[in-house]
Amino acid sequence: MKSTGVTRKVDELGRIVLPKELRTTLGIAEKEPLEIFVEGEKIILQKYKSYDACAITGDISEKNISLANGQIVLSPEGAEFLIKEIQQQLVK
Repeated sequence: MKSTGVTRKVDELGRIVLPKELRTTLGIAEKEPLEIFVEGEKIILQKYKSYDACAITGDISEKNISLANGQIVLSPEGAEFLIKEIQQQLVK
């Protein structure tokens, strides 16, 4: 993890301000959702990424792919399973 050298105080409502330069560099727009993670003593902020669940396995991952104009979402494992299933159906 790279330090920016910037420190901020938490206000009475628990808020902090991310410097504009940092938001611009990371492409964080106003009102854009951020995810909050806790790792030991660290608080990690990350741009929120919405991943849909795989239609076959139910897995939620950034590796999932969206097909048919977003109507079908598949994980790599779900895609492999579906390919095998389709091939078996075509052989019949």
